[in-house]
Amino acid sequence: MAADRLRDLSQPIDVSLLDATVAAFYGTGSKEERAHADQILRDMQNNPDMWLQVVHILRHTKSLNTKFFALQVLEGVIKYRWNALPVEQRDGMKNYISEVIVQLSSNEASFRSERLYVNKLNIILVQILKHDWPSRWRSFIPDLVAAAKTSETICENCMAILKLLSEEVFDFSRGEMTQQKIKELKQSLNSEFQLIHELCLYVLSASQRPELIRATLSTLHAFLSWIPLGYIFESPLLETLLKIFPAPSYRNLTLQCLTEVAALNFGDYYDVQYVKMYSIFMVQLQAILPPTTKIPEAYGHGSSEEQAFIQNLALFFTSFYKFHIRVLETLQENISALLMGLEYLINISYVDDTEVFKVCLDYWNSLVLELFDAHHNIDNPAVTARLMGLQPMPMLPVMVDGLGTQLMQRRQLYAGTMSKLRMLMICRMAKPEEVLIVEDENGNIVRETMKDNDVLVQYKIMRETLIYLSHLDHEDTEKQMLKKLSKQLSGEDWTWNNLNTLCWAIGSISGSMMEEQENRFLVMVIRDLLNLCEITKGKDNKAVIASNIMYVVGQYPRFLRAHWKFLKTVVNKLFEFMHETHPGVQDMACDTFLKIVQKCKRKFVIVQVGESEPFVSELLSGLATTVADLEPHQIHMFYEAVGHMIHAESDPQKRDEYLQRLMELPNQKWVEIIGQARQSVDFLKDQEVIRTVLNILQTNTSVASSLGTYFLSQISLIFLDMLNVYRMYSELISSSIAEGGPFASKTSYVKLLRSVKRETLKLIETFLDKAEDQPQIGKQFVPPMMDPVLGDYARNLPDARESEVLSLFATIINKYKAAMIDDVPRIFEAVFQCTLEMITKNFEDYPEHRIKFFSLLRAIATHCFPALIRLSSQQLKLVMDSIIWAFRHTERNIAETGLNLLLEMLKNFQASEFCNQFYQTYYLTIEQEIFAVLTDTFHKPGFKLHVLVLQHLFCLVESGLLTEPLWDSATVPYTYPNNGMFVREYTIKLLSTSFPNMTAVEVTQFVNGLFESRNDLSTFKNHIRDFLVQSKEFSAQDNKDLYAEEAAAQRERERQRMLSIPGLIAPIEIQDEMLDS
Repeated sequence: MAADRLRDLSQPIDVSLLDATVAAFYGTGSKEERAHADQILRDMQNNPDMWLQVVHILRHTKSLNTKFFALQVLEGVIKYRWNALPVEQRDGMKNYISEVIVQLSSNEASFRSERLYVNKLNIILVQILKHDWPSRWRSFIPDLVAAAKTSETICENCMAILKLLSEEVFDFSRGEMTQQKIKELKQSLNSEFQLIHELCLYVLSASQRPELIRATLSTLHAFLSWIPLGYIFESPLLETLLKIFPAPSYRNLTLQCLTEVAALNFGDYYDVQYVKMYSIFMVQLQAILPPTTKIPEAYGHGSSEEQAFIQNLALFFTSFYKFHIRVLETLQENISALLMGLEYLINISYVDDTEVFKVCLDYWNSLVLELFDAHHNIDNPAVTARLMGLQPMPMLPVMVDGLGTQLMQRRQLYAGTMSKLRMLMICRMAKPEEVLIVEDENGNIVRETMKDNDVLVQYKIMRETLIYLSHLDHEDTEKQMLKKLSKQLSGEDWTWNNLNTLCWAIGSISGSMMEEQENRFLVMVIRDLLNLCEITKGKDNKAVIASNIMYVVGQYPRFLRAHWKFLKTVVNKLFEFMHETHPGVQDMACDTFLKIVQKCKRKFVIVQVGESEPFVSELLSGLATTVADLEPHQIHMFYEAVGHMIHAESDPQKRDEYLQRLMELPNQKWVEIIGQARQSVDFLKDQEVIRTVLNILQTNTSVASSLGTYFLSQISLIFLDMLNVYRMYSELISSSIAEGGPFASKTSYVKLLRSVKRETLKLIETFLDKAEDQPQIGKQFVPPMMDPVLGDYARNLPDARESEVLSLFATIINKYKAAMIDDVPRIFEAVFQCTLEMITKNFEDYPEHRIKFFSLLRAIATHCFPALIRLSSQQLKLVMDSIIWAFRHTERNIAETGLNLLLEMLKNFQASEFCNQFYQTYYLTIEQEIFAVLTDTFHKPGFKLHVLVLQHLFCLVESGLLTEPLWDSATVPYTYPNNGMFVREYTIKLLSTSFPNMTAVEVTQFVNGLFESRNDLSTFKNHIRDFLVQSKEFSAQDNKDLYAEEAAAQRERERQRMLSIPGLIAPIEIQDEMLDS
C-alpha cells in the first residue's frame, strides 16, 4: 500500500499521504484500513528519528489530528530524550514552537479557530521549560511579558502559559521531577515574579476585554498560593480584586482568588490587611446576597453560575476562618461581621449538595475541635495557651485565671453559633453503617443493598463533630434532641427523614455523657420511641421506627447493662421484630440482638431480681417459636448470639446442658439423616437432604465461632460422621466431573455438594481456631483428617479441590506451631506440587487457591522452618519459584503475602547453617526479581516490602556473614575482593540495561547511595523514591502508594488520640471484656 512509504524516514514525509493515513485511523476507512493505519502510525511513533520530521509535518498539514499526532511524537522526545539531543536541534525546536504560538495567538480569528492546537503547543512549550529553564533559557519570562504587551490575544495566551507553568511546578510536580529540580524552578519563578505581577495589575486596571480579564484572574488564582507576600499586601492587588468582585461576570473567579489569599497563613504580620479585606468583603456580599436570603432554596433554583458562587463562598469563609478567625475575635468592632459570616456559613451548610456540605462540615469539625481541645485541656495551661494562639510564658496563677476567663469569653462568643450547629448536625446526620433500612427513590422503605462509602465517611466526621459539641454543652445537646423528639410524637415535625436523622444523632453521641445524665436521657428517649411505635399506624412507618429503636439501643450497652428491666424489654421487642416480615427489619433485629448479647452476655446467665430462672434458659424453652419466621442466615446469627450467652456461664455442667438444649433441633435432624444413610447411602444424594446437611453444618459453625473451646462436646458428637459424609460427597463430585466433563463442575448439584465440603472444612477450622491452645484437641482432630481431607485433595481433579483445605491447614500450623513439624512433609506431598500446577499456568485461574496456598507456605516458614530445610533442593527450588511467582502478581494481597513470606525465608536462612548455600543459589535472582517489580508501576502497593527486601540483601552482603563468593567462578574470570563489590557492580549493570535513558553516572550514584544509606530505612526509602521518579517509569502517575507507610503511622496516632476522649470511639466498638458481672 502507498501508506507503507511513510515508514521510510530518509526523505521528507509525504504530508498529504500522512493526512490520509491519520484520517483512515480516525474512522473514515474500513476496519482493515483502520488497523493498517494504526500499525503504520505506531511504527512511525516508535522510530527514534521520526521527531526530526515534526516541523515539516506541522508546516504542511491542514489536519488538526495530524498536528496532534506530530506533537505526540515530539512530547515523547521532550519527556524522555531531550537532554541527550544536540544543542542546535533543541534550540531550533524551541524557537519554532515559540514562533508558531506567537503567530497563531497574535490575531483574534486564528487564536479562536486554532484554540485546541494552541493549547497543545502551550503544553509542549511548558514541557521544554521544565528541562531548559532557567539555566538554558534565562530570558524566558522577560520575553514572554514583552510579547504579552504587543496584543491582547497574545497576552491572553501568555496568561494560559504562565498558569500551566505554575501548575506543573507547584501542583503536579511530586513524582514527576526530582526534589532538586522542583526547588530550582520555584526559586526562578519567585525571583522573576515582579514582571508577571506588573502585567496582571496592568491588565486588570486597563483592559476592557472580558476574555483577557478572566484569563488573568484564572492565572492569578494559580499563582497566589506561592508568590512572595509583598506582591499581595503591599501592592494595589487586593483592592483591585475587591473592586472587581461585585461584577457578575468576574464574581466567581475573583472569589476564588480571594479564597487563595484567605488560605495563606504566615503569622500575624498582615493582620490589619486581613481585617480590612474581610470588612470590605462583607459589605459587598450583603449587596449581592442579602443576609435574609434563604440560601438552600436560592441554591435549588439558581443557575450553575449562582450555585458555583455559593460553593466558592463556602470555600472563602472556611479558608478565611481556618487561619484568621482569631484576628476578627480580638476587636469588638469586627465581632458582628464575624458572627454574620458564621451565620451565612450555617445557612450554606443546609444547601442540599454533598460537595458544599463537605466543605462546610470540614471547617465546622476543625472549629469545634479547637474549642473542645481548649475546654478539654483547661487543667493544662501550657496546652491551652498554645491552642489559644498565645505565646507560652512563665505560668503565673493570674495568667491561668486570665486564660480561664479568656476561654469562657471565647466559648460564650460562639455559644449561639454552636447551638445552631448542633441543630444542623441533628437535622443532617448521615446514616450509620448498622442501619439496614432505607428509603428508595420511589419513597418505599426497603432493605439497603449496597453500602455507600461516602455516606459512611461523612457519618464519621459528623459523629465526631457532634461529640465535641456535646462535650461543650451537654445540656443544650440533650435539650435540642428531646425537643425534636417531642415534635415527632406530637406529629408536627413527623417525617421518616426527621426521625432517622434525630435517632442517628442520638445513637452517635453514645459514651460522651456522664453515666447519670446518659441514664436520664435514654430512659426518656427509649420510652418516647416505644410510645411512638405504639401510636403510629402503617407498616412502613412501623419499620422506620423499629429500625431507629434498634439502632439507638444497640449504641448504648452501658445503659442496658445497668438496667435489666430495660434490657429485657428491648430483647423481647427484638424478638417481636423477628416476626416482622418487612424487608430489613428481621436482619436488623438479629444484628442488634447479636451486638447487645456480645456486650451484656453475663446478664443473661444469672438469675435477675424478680425472675425464677436465668434469661438464657427461658429463651431456650421458647427457641423454636422465636426463630420460626427467620431465614436460615438469620437463624445462624441468632444461634451465634446464644452461643455468646452460654460462653458467659462459668459452671461447666450448666454450660453443657444449655449447649445441648440449643443444639437439640439441628442434632435431631442430623441423627435422623445419618440413620437413614446407614440403611441406604442414596438417601444422602437427594438435593433437599444435601441442603439440610449444609444448614445443620452452618448452624454448628455459628455456635463454634462464639463458644470456642466449649464447643468440644458438640463437635465430638458429629465429627466422624461428618468426615464420612465429606468423603462420600467428594467421590460423588469426582464421578460427576469424570462423567460430565469440565461443565459438570458448574452444575447446581455439584456446587451444592461442594458447599457441604467447604462448610465442613470451615466448621473444623473455626473450632480449632477459636479453641484455646490445648494440644490434646489437635491430637484428637488432626490425624483422622489426614486421609479424608488431605488425601482427598491430592486425589481430586483440579476443579474439585477445595481451597479451604489449604486455609484449614494454615490455621492448624499457626495454632499448633512446631508440634506440626512431623506432619509438614505429608502436607507438602499432598498439596504442594498439585496446587502449583493449578496456579502457575497464568495469573488468573483459581484465585482462592493462590492466596490460601501462600498463606499456608507462610505458616510453615514461620512455625516449622526446620521442615523446609529438610526439603530436597528440587523441592526448595519449587518453593522459591512459587514465592517469586507470588510477588509478581498484580493482585495486591497475593503479592504482599509473597513478599512477607520471602522476608521470613531470608531472615530464617540467614540464621541457619545453610546461609551460604541458600544465598549463593538465590541472592542474585531475588535481587533481580525485586528490582523488576519495584520499577513496575503495577506493583506500587508493594513498595514498602520491596524496600525491606532490598535493605536486607544489601545489609547482609556488607555484614560479612556470606563467606562464599556470590559469583560463579566458572563464568566470571575476574575475582572480586568481596561480595559487596560484586553486588555493587552487578546492580549497576542490571539497572543500566533496564534503564537505557539514564546515564551511567546517575545509576552508579544511585547504587552507591543504596549501600551508604542501607542502615537508615527512611533515607534508604527516599533514595529509592527519587530513583523511581528519575527513571521516568513513575512520572505522570499518582504515586501515593509510595508514601503509604507514613500514612498508616499517622492513622495509629489518630486512634490513640480518639481513645482519650469519651465517646469518640463508640462504646459498642471498644473491645472490653464486659464489665457486666
